[in-house]
Amino acid sequence: MERSLIQAIAAALPAGGTRIVRGVGDDAAVVRAGGPLCVTSVDAIVEGVHFRLDDGSSSPADVGWRALAGALSDLAAMGAKPGEAYIALGVSHDVGEEQALELMHGALELAGVTGTVLAGGDVVKAPVLTACVTVVGWADSEGELVGRDGAQVGDLVGVTGRLGGRPSRPIPRLNEGRALARAGAHAMIDLSDGLATDARHIGESSQVCLQVELEKLPLDAGVPSSEQAATVGEDYELCFCIAPAERTRVEDALRTINAPTVSAPPTAEVTWIGRVLAGAPGVSLLDASGNEQRLEGFEHRW
Repeated sequence: MERSLIQAIAAALPAGGTRIVRGVGDDAAVVRAGGPLCVTSVDAIVEGVHFRLDDGSSSPADVGWRALAGALSDLAAMGAKPGEAYIALGVSHDVGEEQALELMHGALELAGVTGTVLAGGDVVKAPVLTACVTVVGWADSEGELVGRDGAQVGDLVGVTGRLGGRPSRPIPRLNEGRALARAGAHAMIDLSDGLATDARHIGESSQVCLQVELEKLPLDAGVPSSEQAATVGEDYELCFCIAPAERTRVEDALRTINAPTVSAPPTAEVTWIGRVLAGAPGVSLLDASGNEQRLEGFEHRW
């Protein structure tokens, strides 16, 4: 199981050095770089697991965009400013140079939109098309960044954007992440595996329970149910917890952000979907009748 393997790897890692501010357990690692803080995340996208080229649902350019978007979304969840990206590209026998270049152009397109510099990488032969992306973001101080472990009893739970649509070219919410951090978000995570799973990560890291009302979830166009919106994953929106007194401040902050300059969803506003309670760490998902639903988001299984 993906989660158990990650936990086992984390337990086996030695204690971090003096430069480590945040290590395994958040969306990105935070390292002191002699001045500003270096915020680093690694993400991978694999043909047959995350996308298919043979059914026409994704183009190589879409894959390159999504690969970089997934990694940048981790920086957004920390409230970091984007900086550099490095892509290790695994090219399979049935993918030619033209398609590989198209993938890179898709990543370059998003890099231009988000102010990210593609600074290097590697190319290797692989059984299937694979892109492993390392992104480096920056912050001037720890106070600018938000982890998963700060949610407090009484906080409101909010999400940006709409859920369940799995867009082929998602916009990582970098501006929103920084705005939420400045507005005082106590905890934050990007919705890559689905709200049902990712909200649980906040609850477990913060030792609280996130109570979410499923009927309040903002559904993307064509999404038939809140259950699907909570479980499908790859939304790359942000889920966050903040004190009720900061609600208006958050709403105002997100309204002032300029929309992206590409054909994409407008800048996200917030939807309030629940509260943070004392209790068993994790998430409680309630239907319209107040009954708890047992839902799971995406998890790699082997």
